[in-house]
Amino acid sequence: MNIEDYRDYCLSLGSDIEEKLPFQKFKSGEGVLVFYVSGHMFSFFDCNNFTIVSLKCQPDRIEELKMQHDCIGTPYNESPKHWIGIDPIAAPDKLLKELTRNSYEIVKSKYAKAGR
Repeated sequence: MNIEDYRDYCLSLGSDIEEKLPFQKFKSGEGVLVFYVSGHMFSFFDCNNFTIVSLKCQPDRIEELKMQHDCIGTPYNESPKHWIGIDPIAAPDKLLKELTRNSYEIVKSKYAKAGR
């Protein structure tokens, strides 16, 4: 999936999605686009190097996903206990969309319950 299609997909997940470039004061983070739901990140990637999309994931699924799919590895700059990194170019679109929706749902359900 290309960067524009992925961005459109993230924004299509709900009317509560925000996108920001929050790390512009850091040279290595200037182009990092982050998608938020309920004020919390669920997906992010570097617009200048669209090779890893970082997504939240259930900890008990991470190792199995890595074993099943070569396109899944460690996230960029997040805890590998709760996040995965996925190559958006190598990954099948269906898998990328499913894992992105999963990440969105994890974050939304966690913070919607907390009233945040």
